[in-house]
Amino acid sequence: MMIPSGAVAALALLATSCAHRTQTGILVSHHKPVQTTMQRQVQNAVDAGDGDAVARDLRQRMTADPGNLAYRLELAGHYRQQGYTELAIEHYRLAADRFPQNSKVVLLLVQTMHEQHMTAEAAALLDRFLSKHPAQTSDLPAWLGILRDETGDYARGESAHRAAVALSPSNAKLHNNLGYNLLIQGKRPEAVEALRRALALDPHMETASNNLGRALMSEAGPQQRREAIAQWKSAANAATAHNNAAAILIEQGDYAEARRELEAALREHRNFFPALKNLELVSQLDAKPAAVPTREKKAAMRRSAVKVWNAVAGIEEKPRKPGVTLATRE
Repeated sequence: MMIPSGAVAALALLATSCAHRTQTGILVSHHKPVQTTMQRQVQNAVDAGDGDAVARDLRQRMTADPGNLAYRLELAGHYRQQGYTELAIEHYRLAADRFPQNSKVVLLLVQTMHEQHMTAEAAALLDRFLSKHPAQTSDLPAWLGILRDETGDYARGESAHRAAVALSPSNAKLHNNLGYNLLIQGKRPEAVEALRRALALDPHMETASNNLGRALMSEAGPQQRREAIAQWKSAANAATAHNNAAAILIEQGDYAEARRELEAALREHRNFFPALKNLELVSQLDAKPAAVPTREKKAAMRRSAVKVWNAVAGIEEKPRKPGVTLATRE
């Protein structure tokens, strides 16, 4: 059975107790052209050094010694740190034009472009650079793999990740990134192998543990499910582990087994809000009532609302172990 698109969206949000990245809507304002003009004027003023003693000093040094790469990178880094990312990109571009073989400049330029969501352009730039200047370290191919993944070019992303691993075979993060890419492509056995290697190098790497759990669950066998739950338990707790297993079973359309995992999660933590919401979702999908008292669910929702309010109001809570994010990259 196909899951409705709205249900999938809800599942993606509720299958974990925290999100690695969030998406926000676009706010349309009638004053946007004025704001854009003002922002450009501010950026131009900063670029000229007006009111920014650090930028003014660096520009003067760069003018006096145009061949000094350190001054150029320091100025671009200053703009980047201050939030003037477009200006930083311009200065990194100028540095790249003057020092076309410098891999550090290209890496900084690509990273800053990525911050501006110029993913495809950054990937093309990095691709051209590597075609002329073979990588000596794993940094550039690792970033190329990430950028290709984000543009949906997974097959070529895999080749970039493998190149990065070949240059730094003891780097756990690179094996995790390769495993993530393979998992997206549906190459589960290879993904499991890469993620196991990442954990062999860094047994405490939560991201790799979470990704391995997802990869094992994708195989859908009882043994793999038990191992996946064990992986999630090691990264978070039992309630989160059973809830994550249930989330994947919902994606696979196995609602009966998803219910069993959600019941296990609620036995560990009877008011675990993600599990309560996923149980509600399963009830909508299979038209069977959720075996959870309404009063208990409302109490969990109230507690969740209080946590949100505390976070907005800046009220500190006692530290607790974070939840798990499925299929994420380090």
